[in-house]
Amino acid sequence: MSAKKLSYRISNFFAALRVGFFLAVRQVRRSSLWMNILVIAIMTLTFLNLVVVSGVLVGLIQGAVRAVQEHYIGEIFITNLKDKPYIERSTNIISFAESLPSVRVVAPRYVEGGVAQSNYKKAKKSGELREEAGTLISGIDPIAEDEATGLSSLLIEGSYLEPDDFDQVLVGALLLRQYLEFDSAAFPALEDVGVGSKIRVTVAGNTREVIVKGIIKSKVDELDRRIFFPEKQFRSMIGRNDFNVDEIAIRLEPETDQVAIKNAFLAQGFGDYARIQTQTEAEPKFLQDIKKTFNLLGSMISSIGVFVAAITIFIIFFINAITRRKFIGILKGIGINPLAIECAYVLQALFYVFFGTLIGSVIVFGFLEPYISAHPINFPFSDGILVVPLGSTILRIAILLVVTLVAGFLPAKIITRQNTVDAILNR
Repeated sequence: MSAKKLSYRISNFFAALRVGFFLAVRQVRRSSLWMNILVIAIMTLTFLNLVVVSGVLVGLIQGAVRAVQEHYIGEIFITNLKDKPYIERSTNIISFAESLPSVRVVAPRYVEGGVAQSNYKKAKKSGELREEAGTLISGIDPIAEDEATGLSSLLIEGSYLEPDDFDQVLVGALLLRQYLEFDSAAFPALEDVGVGSKIRVTVAGNTREVIVKGIIKSKVDELDRRIFFPEKQFRSMIGRNDFNVDEIAIRLEPETDQVAIKNAFLAQGFGDYARIQTQTEAEPKFLQDIKKTFNLLGSMISSIGVFVAAITIFIIFFINAITRRKFIGILKGIGINPLAIECAYVLQALFYVFFGTLIGSVIVFGFLEPYISAHPINFPFSDGILVVPLGSTILRIAILLVVTLVAGFLPAKIITRQNTVDAILNR
């Protein structure tokens, strides 16, 4: 193609674009107000469908992940190696962690499997099973644990532990029958237990009768199926006089590089004695799998929404073009370039998608996201939030833009290809 011919085509395109812009403005101004509101509303709802539905699906799991991170694992989570019963050299690891300026608080925990019993003083009939539940029992420093995970904020009844409490415990709600929404033999729970009740706890061959001081509920199974003792008493019950713990949750100062802190522990050789993980690495695998699944579901639902929106926009613009076929024929008859007419419809579609996504963005980022973040959706197993990353939102806007422009272009192309006389005569 010669340079002269290319220059002619470019100037012809821009001329058509200018005429198309004039026609698009004229069409929007002369269109029914309710018609414009309807199309913009469709674009707004389509945008919300693309962003909010997938955002809620992902946020449902993200809420569970956030709860695990905030109330259980912290930013760095240290546990025992698979072939070890506890974290060896725990005191050295804890001392090193506390010496790092970017570490805000360290919460060590003793964890052992045990059994809790209720109504154990009640006489049992022959063959009747005792009311008991196998569980994990944890010894904690109440002050450090609360600073690291906000455990006291999860109390729904009673009061929090004090370091010097003796024979008093916190009990997770999923161990108590009255807080379960289902009844299953595979999920044992204790009957008739509340604040002030006595239960019998057996751990490491030792049995103690303790008083329930408080009940916690967090939607984190690792917490809601545990019993918590003050560490001083629990350490003596399990005979752990070497101060080697089973879990260490570490909270870092804001904006601290978690990988750098993990590498600092590894550089000291602590990886030979414990499993050291960042927040993301320590997430339960089932949550990671569910997160990927819900991401896929959100994308599928969004794709269906885009497809439906494309059909809707196509129908609207096709009907609009059919009703204006005579006008289009007259435009062609007086010498208006068909490309200008097509540009007019494309620009009109651009107008609708621009205002639709603008209004949708204001609703999402100005209202829904901050509101749901402050007031999470109360799902049965998590406090759901709205996850709307800017990058993926821009991508969805781009997809919606392309689909809408195509849906606006095709009807105009179909009509402009008709014979001019037939168009004018509506034949």
